[in-house]
Amino acid sequence: MNIGFIGLGVMGRPMARHLIDAGHKLFLHRVKPSSRSLLDAGGVACDNAAEVAAQSDITILMVPDTPDVEDVLFGENGVADTLQAGALVVDMSSISPVATKAFAARVGALGGNYVDAPVSGGEVGAKAGTLTIMVGGEEADVTRAMPLFEIMGKTITHVGGVGDGQITKVANQIIVGLNIQAVAEALTFAKVAGADPAKVRNALMGGFADSTILKVHGERMVARTFDPGFRLRLHQKDMDLAVSAARGLNLALPNASTVAQLMNAAVGHGDGDKDHSALIKVLERLSGAHTHSNQD
Repeated sequence: MNIGFIGLGVMGRPMARHLIDAGHKLFLHRVKPSSRSLLDAGGVACDNAAEVAAQSDITILMVPDTPDVEDVLFGENGVADTLQAGALVVDMSSISPVATKAFAARVGALGGNYVDAPVSGGEVGAKAGTLTIMVGGEEADVTRAMPLFEIMGKTITHVGGVGDGQITKVANQIIVGLNIQAVAEALTFAKVAGADPAKVRNALMGGFADSTILKVHGERMVARTFDPGFRLRLHQKDMDLAVSAARGLNLALPNASTVAQLMNAAVGHGDGDKDHSALIKVLERLSGAHTHSNQD
């Protein structure tokens, strides 16, 4: 199958590589030095999104935010300029559910089809091909994209209509964000109270408090290794989506709002390109428990 793939960042690169390795012909846009290996593997570099769409049966987007998706689809030399009748657009970015429905309607008016399929699992899941994929769209369109999802992911759920994938991803990011905050608070408490945070974490992993966040992000917090698996500024964007959607629904999300503010502070302090586990640094500063290691 001829596949377009636009957005070759930390997540997009390994996702695209899995598709190439599975035998698909990939037309790529936004190729940077870090993604040149995809060309060596057989991918074809394109100058713009329109060039990608002109050659692709399915065009996948994996870009940072709602304005990026809109620009790739409908901006100058965008997908909409050359979208083939019956072609499928699959947006695997994490963006606004409201905007997603509007984008799908515009693509539909051009004769195309649209699926939103945001992912969870971070760089580790992207590299392993074990992403969780939350899918919104018509049954026929999802069925058409499913063989590609099965290459990139492990847990794939068709949640409902267009936009429902993005709603599910926002819910996911609320849960992940609140859990990161909980682990960060617990380890900061342990440190200030005089216990060894590493030993406390090990003890907690044997009890009811155990979680993937405690295992993976707790280890990063203890080891002070904040190289990005998922950048804090991207999670900040997702929490902003949650808070904004809640406002539109007249819905109270008090703890999500708190995490959003803490992430704002982290990005404001210059930690936006660190892993989202670096949220612990905000809590440490608030309590005077921050350290001054070179990794901070």
